[in-house]
Amino acid sequence: MSFTTLITPAELAPLIGSGDLLILDCRHDLADLSRGQRAYTQGHIPGAQYADLNRDLSDLSKPGLGRHPLPDASAFAMTLARWGYYSQQQVVVYDDAGGAIAARAWWMLRLIGHDAVAVLDGGMPAWLATGLVVDSVVPQPEPTQVAINFKTGEIVYFDELSKKLQSENVQLLDARGAPRFRGEVEPLDTVAGHIPGAINRPFSSNLAVDGSFKSAPLLRDEFSALLGVHSAHTVIHSCGSGVTACHNLLAMEHAGLVGSRVFAPSWSGWISDPTRPVARGE
Repeated sequence: MSFTTLITPAELAPLIGSGDLLILDCRHDLADLSRGQRAYTQGHIPGAQYADLNRDLSDLSKPGLGRHPLPDASAFAMTLARWGYYSQQQVVVYDDAGGAIAARAWWMLRLIGHDAVAVLDGGMPAWLATGLVVDSVVPQPEPTQVAINFKTGEIVYFDELSKKLQSENVQLLDARGAPRFRGEVEPLDTVAGHIPGAINRPFSSNLAVDGSFKSAPLLRDEFSALLGVHSAHTVIHSCGSGVTACHNLLAMEHAGLVGSRVFAPSWSGWISDPTRPVARGE
């Protein structure tokens, strides 16, 4: 059995030690960029390797593509090789932020055609609450040979989004918190507001009070009510930098609403060109 959206601590625990398991610790703090690495060093799920959002899951050297541009496939292949990745593995990714960062790694694995990848539901807090062990041993896997390509059709960039927004048969879904979406506050980017035509679904709305994902039926009902006549295939996800947008994609996939995509540059990429329009309010 492979896990393709979420996995619980109870489901992951018996897999620990399996040669066909790759675990990635994706903890990250936008306000303290070294906190995730420090937390990993202090203790992580046994066998986990650290995946840094800025170094491993982004290429910060790319201008105009937002705060967390996707790395080239060749660069991601080198990262995967360092982790000892191979295509037969079950990959599990986790963080301590309700999956907000781990979902980015989940999406990137999906982009290379690796379907057996799941986010640990509830993340490190759920693992600890279950009484499961952590350790501080840093794995030293044998590097592998990795050749990959991204499914470029699953990634939306500026030209396609601009054209799609002229059509009624598309719905842009913004995963940022409501005050940021409305343009009332902007703690990270230089311009406040949202892309015209977007509607808001804060990624935190996908979570129950304990930090785990809501049930698949409840998520399906909520997204269906929000999207109305729009099918999943017409949905494009956005956020601040292409990270938490993946959380809404994951929630929809878990709910059986398959086929939506991510606008990778997201808001921070959109505003890199001052001629692009900006909306505020609801």
